[in-house]
Amino acid sequence: MFRPMVLTVALSLAIGTVAHAQTPSQQGSESERAACHPDVVKFCQTQLEVNPNDVGGILNCLQTNRTKISTACQSVLTSHGQ
Repeated sequence: MFRPMVLTVALSLAIGTVAHAQTPSQQGSESERAACHPDVVKFCQTQLEVNPNDVGGILNCLQTNRTKISTACQSVLTSHGQ
């Protein structure tokens, strides 16, 4: 099961949204969000259309497409233990 903080980071990285309850350390940096945003748009469009707030689904999508996503986004996921 995904840890809540990892899920929060994944969502922030994936689509750049910021939930009201997040602390700055849980949001991921702007450069981390920028690194993964194109991959989310490219590979996870269906997930975004179904439920853009499904952090687990977006993270799962990135992990499922890990061999296809950019090296930069792979590095971000790795740096967050994914």
